[in-house]
Amino acid sequence: MTITDWPSNQRPRERLILLGAGALSDAELLAIFLRVGVAGKTAVDLARDILYRFGSLEALFGAAFKEFSKMHGLGPAKYAQLQAVLELSRRAIGEELKSGIELSATGAVSQYLQLSFSGKAYESFVVLFLDVRNRLIAADELFRGTLTRANVYPREVVKAALEHNAAGVILAHNHPSGDPDPSAADVALTQTLKAALGLVDVRVLDHFVVAGTRCYSFAEHGYL
Repeated sequence: MTITDWPSNQRPRERLILLGAGALSDAELLAIFLRVGVAGKTAVDLARDILYRFGSLEALFGAAFKEFSKMHGLGPAKYAQLQAVLELSRRAIGEELKSGIELSATGAVSQYLQLSFSGKAYESFVVLFLDVRNRLIAADELFRGTLTRANVYPREVVKAALEHNAAGVILAHNHPSGDPDPSAADVALTQTLKAALGLVDVRVLDHFVVAGTRCYSFAEHGYL
C-alpha cells in the first residue's frame, strides 16, 4: 500500500495542511521532505529508517555528504535540498534578529545559533554584533579550533566590533562534545572579553555555549 492509498486524514501532507506542521511527527515531516520512498517502503517508512539510522534530526542535519549518502534513498539531490532548507531557516531567523530583539527574548537567538553551529565538528567562536536598538548588524565566525584564552584574541573581537560600529555584542561558541556547561576557561574568557570591549563602550549582552539543541546562557546564570 502506498501513501496515496491511505485515508486522506492519515496522509502526512493532508494532515499538515489541515492541522499544521506542529501536529506531525518527525517521521511524517521528513516523509513530506522526501516525497517518495524506495522499493517496498513508503516515504514514511523510509523516514523512520533514516531517523533510526542517524539517531536524531540533529545528527541527520549535521551529517556530512559522504555519511548522508550512505543511506539508501538519499543522495546528492536530497542533500542539496536539505542544506537549502537549513540555510533558509538560518536566514529567516537572522531576519527576525535584524528586526530587533529584546534582551529577555533569548529564544530566537538560541535557535539561530543552534542552526549556525549545526554540523560543525570543530569548535567555533561567533560574535553577533548589535546596534543601539539591539538589532543584528552581522554575525561573524572569528575563530575556530580548540578555544582557549590563548587563541581567542580580545583585540580581534574589539577590532571587529569597531568595524561594525556595534553598540553591543552577543558571544557564542559551540561544544561538539555535546555538553553545554561552560568550563572555567569559558568563564575566564568571557570576563576578559567583557573587560576589553568595555574599554570601547561595547556591551557584552550574553555569551551562549551551544551543544546540539541545548544552549547555556551566561546572562541567565548571572555571569554578566
